[in-house]
Amino acid sequence: MNICAVSWLRWSVGTAGRRPSRPARCARTVFRRSLADGERAYYLSHAPASTPLAEIVRSAAGARWAIEECFQAAKNEAGLNHHQVRHYPAWYRHLTLARAAAAHLAAIRVTDAEKGEATVT
Repeated sequence: MNICAVSWLRWSVGTAGRRPSRPARCARTVFRRSLADGERAYYLSHAPASTPLAEIVRSAAGARWAIEECFQAAKNEAGLNHHQVRHYPAWYRHLTLARAAAAHLAAIRVTDAEKGEATVT
């Protein structure tokens, strides 16, 4: 499918991490194209039909970036991607422990930030 350049709209992602707080009722697909290298991605939204497109763009694209940052931190700090297993139960145990360790490290980081202490990364 060829999508001409005229059909693209430019929206700013803005602040990351916000999700629509309304119940899901309607599925819409939002396509994204990078201005730098032309990379394309898509986001599936189940926001109500009355949700403005700008809000869907901000929440979908911004949330994806925040989630990718969390997974990268878990890979670096807790060894999320360091596994050599042959069976599902072993893989499941490794992922469960790595995710628990990543959650524990995140909780320590938040606690230290509330106390005003510097954390070593």
